[in-house]
Amino acid sequence: MDTLKAGDFNGLKFRSIGPAYCSGRIADFAVNPKNIAEYYVAVASGHIWKTRNAGTTWEPVFDNYGSYSIGCLAMDPENTNVVWAGSGENNHQRALGYGDGVYKTTDGGKSWKNMGLKESRQIGMIAIDPRNTNVVYVAAEGSVWGPGGDRGLFKTTDGGKTWNKVLNISENTGVNNVILDPRNPSVLYATSEQRRRHDFTKIGGGPESGIWKSTDAGATWEKLASGLPSGDVGGIGIAISPANPDILYAIIEAAGETGGFFRTTDRGASWSKMSGHTAQGQYYNEIYGDPGDKDKVYSVETFSQYTEDGGKTWKNVSTKNRHVDDHAMWIDPSNTNHYLIGGDGGIYETWDGGQDFHFKNNLPVTQFYRVNVDNSLPFYYVYGGTQDNSSMGGPSRNLSGLGVVNDEWFVTNGGDGFWTAVDPTDPNIVYAEAQYGNMVRYDRKSGEAIDIRPEPRKGEDTYKWYWDTPLFISKHSPTRLYVAANKVFRSDDRGNTWQVISEDLSTGTDRNTWPVMGKYWSADAVAKDVSTSQYGLIVSLEESPVKENLIYAGTDDGLVQVTGDAKTWSKAGKFPGVPEYTFVADILASQFDENVVFAAFDNIKRDDFRPYLLKSSDKGKTWVSIASNLPKNGTVHCIVQDHVNPDLLFVGTEFGVYFSIDGGGQWTALKSGLPTISVRDMVIQKRENDLVLATFGRGFYIMEDYTPLRTVNKAIMESPAHLFGIKNALMFVETGGNTDRDRLILQQKILTSVPPSHGG
Repeated sequence: MDTLKAGDFNGLKFRSIGPAYCSGRIADFAVNPKNIAEYYVAVASGHIWKTRNAGTTWEPVFDNYGSYSIGCLAMDPENTNVVWAGSGENNHQRALGYGDGVYKTTDGGKSWKNMGLKESRQIGMIAIDPRNTNVVYVAAEGSVWGPGGDRGLFKTTDGGKTWNKVLNISENTGVNNVILDPRNPSVLYATSEQRRRHDFTKIGGGPESGIWKSTDAGATWEKLASGLPSGDVGGIGIAISPANPDILYAIIEAAGETGGFFRTTDRGASWSKMSGHTAQGQYYNEIYGDPGDKDKVYSVETFSQYTEDGGKTWKNVSTKNRHVDDHAMWIDPSNTNHYLIGGDGGIYETWDGGQDFHFKNNLPVTQFYRVNVDNSLPFYYVYGGTQDNSSMGGPSRNLSGLGVVNDEWFVTNGGDGFWTAVDPTDPNIVYAEAQYGNMVRYDRKSGEAIDIRPEPRKGEDTYKWYWDTPLFISKHSPTRLYVAANKVFRSDDRGNTWQVISEDLSTGTDRNTWPVMGKYWSADAVAKDVSTSQYGLIVSLEESPVKENLIYAGTDDGLVQVTGDAKTWSKAGKFPGVPEYTFVADILASQFDENVVFAAFDNIKRDDFRPYLLKSSDKGKTWVSIASNLPKNGTVHCIVQDHVNPDLLFVGTEFGVYFSIDGGGQWTALKSGLPTISVRDMVIQKRENDLVLATFGRGFYIMEDYTPLRTVNKAIMESPAHLFGIKNALMFVETGGNTDRDRLILQQKILTSVPPSHGG
């Protein structure tokens, strides 16, 4: 059927329910120097937002372009309506998005144009020449997962129409920082960074990382060496002192004890190591000089720190009532006690040098890995796990005319959050998981959380847990849980005791037997395997809803293993078109036929962004691709099947949601109300026929009552009109919110929306 188009389904809209109370990872700020209440925020996985009133309200200004991941911003010093944005988050952590080049707005964010460098993947920094703002430099890091592409330092002299690569290191090494001397912008400093991440490993540095200087606007370059680490170097952060541009600072991750915090007082000719202070270059290593004090520098990191003596000693920036893991900062040049700091927990503003902070709790940019729902009445609850902001739950809707608000969300488990399962017989019992299998049974009534992770038996090796390990309740018993590490575990008493029902189901491959960037790396390579799960793990797990004990396990090294008795396992058949060792992102067993199973594969971390989606009709013995017309640049993360029509499928991809009414023969996008965003997980609330999404950077979205998709067909689409059935709806009296103030706001909205009387 070739008559379905995305625009035909705009009446089926996604609704955001946040949350905003925990916000999400912030990558950069661009503040209007003429009006500091107006600024733009680059969200690592949640687009670009603009405020005109210091964060009292926000406007998303980049929702429907080619990337959701933003690494950096730069405002034109001559025209504050001109802002440049580098897409692709500028770190190399385990969970990050990628971009499609550099963008520019000339109308204050109302519209954006892609200006090129589409294969840069991750962009670290943008610098604009204040003498001629058509001259712009872009530090392109290149893909963290593979070689080549638009990698290096690029320069335009015509406002982005054309680009010239002015600093090229190699296919494996890009440029992550570029800064200009404010007195003479023909003097440039740049940092190169060699790094690579795969599912099986991470190498955080190499001999090609370093600090570079040009005195002729990028025409020629010198690699600075005097006083700097000479061996393998990792992430480098660099800053020129606004108070004295002769002074530059660098924070350097390097092999052994050679890294640290460095200073030059002669424009880079020689450097002195001030201390051993550094931060994880893969995730932080950004520094900011105080505009009024040449010796004061801030380092944003897990617990951000500052020095007042040029880097010799360090003090913590307060985390009083504030999230840790910072990534971005802006210091008010007219009042250096006033600054913005942004990180994994959103944006904080201080006016007293960090003694107290105001949290911007109205930015709904939470990064969700997983989602699930319960069957609560009258409104079901939505649960999920987040990047660095715990596992949580909250109502899908409420009685308030103002919608779901921050204080209706509650935390079920700390840390990074992942899978959640809710007891179908008692919605107060919630199973929630943090990283590496640290799972709890949480009681909503009492608030009690009991640790239930399986631990090794006597004489057994320690289990190897994935960062985002599977956890679910069996459809065949509400007290039965399944979880997986490198082995599969089953509990029939809600996690009090466990059985091991498999041996190691991976290929058993030693990850150190594969070359990275063309060579084999020793155990003491820079940041080797830091923030990387062990390898040979079960990363997806599924039990057939129609056949008890029919279980599928997918691994990070490309296997799907099957058991029909919860004891004996065998490998599934070959996966046509899927590269060997590709990460098994999701497995879905049919709700209608025990023989049918679907599998999605994710090869992003090998620099492969194609959609891999397969179906088996013989319990995994043979497979066929059903990726069909899915976009070629759009990894499939998850798949769900309608519970009434077996041919109605939904997939969540790196850039949105698609559905098929013919079992995967043709896919159509569902875009209405949903920004361009990575959809990491989905679930169907069967009672309400709602499709609920976990997005990685824009929180939860719900499409309510998608049932028209069950019956849509060619005849309906070609008819002049068609009336779909509707379900019974709840009748309730809408309240004015949680406070008298909320009720007054709602009353005012109602009064201003009532049309004037025509009867006098």
